[in-house]
Formats: sequence, structure tokens, C-alpha cells
Amino acid sequence: MAEPKFSVIIPAHNEENSLKETIVSLEKTLSDYRFEIIVVNDHSLDKTVIIAQELAGRYPNVRLVNNIGEKGFAPTLITGFGQAKGEFLVPVMADGCDDLTTIKEMYEITKEGYDLVSASRYREKGKRIGGPKLKAFFSEFVGKSIHRLTKIPTTDVANAFKLYRKSTLQKIKIKENSGFALSMEITLKMYYQGYRIAEVSTIWKERKQGKSKFIILKIAPFYLKWYFWAITKMLQLHMNLLFGRR
Repeated sequence: MAEPKFSVIIPAHNEENSLKETIVSLEKTLSDYRFEIIVVNDHSLDKTVIIAQELAGRYPNVRLVNNIGEKGFAPTLITGFGQAKGEFLVPVMADGCDDLTTIKEMYEITKEGYDLVSASRYREKGKRIGGPKLKAFFSEFVGKSIHRLTKIPTTDVANAFKLYRKSTLQKIKIKENSGFALSMEITLKMYYQGYRIAEVSTIWKERKQGKSKFIILKIAPFYLKWYFWAITKMLQLHMNLLFGRR
């Protein structure tokens, strides 16, 4: 059996209400592509594992693995990265918030040589529907301001919905283990290491069922850490240019 061109990684913590719908939608949406789906169980206490096993029996390209380390989004996603066989990797949330049709456009753009393609809610034709207003304001502020300050070619640096070239991702030393800020760390490090980044528009919708794992007061400090890391990095580069001219 040929290796998949890309691996869809689904971090899943207590997602019994939405996991099946997300996987069935992926199978329909990406039926023209050679891909795999890796469900990474993050210490679930509900029927997430049972549902994932049933779907793996139904679809040959679905696999279930367990995050046996510390609980959380970052360790779970890193587990999925390590298990993936595809040339490209794309995390997808189990709750149905991501527009799965965007994956096709992200994948096609990689043929132009990009190492990372970011799905953006904040560029033209992109949209964010639902969710707490404070969370939306913070996310958009971080994405647009870091884009303007550093010239990174994405307006949604914090969005977890991205497609990575596996061989490039393996060269990035990931330090973040706190949660969703992992996606921001990877994107910024790829940018400052000179890898090619592109973005496409996407429409994000607040989850239909269950409770969001994103708690802004808990997560914001980690995003701000990488935000100021990026600005410091930018200032260092400007200083090096100034001294180099002298």
C-alpha cells in the first residue's frame, strides 16, 4: 500500500459527541486524495476510544494512538506528529470547527514549494463565526499585529489549522508543552529560520457540541510569550543589519 501524501491528525480528549461526524466528513471531503487519519486519544474518560476503534475498523486509513505522556494539546499533537507517515501533516480539531474543504487548497499550494500553509480566519474571505468575543478579539489582535510587525506571511499565526511539510517540521526544535501556543511557536520558528510560508482563507465555526478546551485566561500568557519572542527576534535582526552596515 502506497504511503499517504498527507496525514490528518486529530487530538481527541473526551470527543465522543463529535469525533465520528468529523472523521466521516473528512473521508467524504478528501476522497480524491491519498491520506491517513490519526486519532490521538488524550486520556479520554468517555467513549472516544471506542468510537475511534469502530471507525478504524470501518476505514482502513484511520488509526488510533494514545498520548501516554502528559495530558494536553501540545503533547497530544506531538505524539501525532511522531506517528504520521504522510509527506505533509495537518492537525484538525475533533469538534468540527475547522472547514475541512480548506485542506484541499492548503495541500495544492504546497506544490509551489511551501513548507507551511496556514489557514487564516482574518484575511480576505476568511471568517470566524461564534465563540466568546474576548477570545476572538485576542486571537485577531495577535494574528494581525504580529503580521504587521514582523512581516510574517500569515495573519493567523495562532491558528492550529495548518499544513506542515513533515521534513521541515522535523527540523524545528519544539519547546512549547502548555497547549495551543505550540502552533504559534512552530510557525514563528519556521519563519525566522527562512522556510517558505503561505496562507489561505478559511471559515471557522464555534463547536456545535461539548465545551471548548481553549480557556483564554489560562492560555493567553503562553501566546504572549511567543508574541514578544517574535518581536525580540525581529529587533535583533534589525540591530544586526545596522551594525553590519557600519
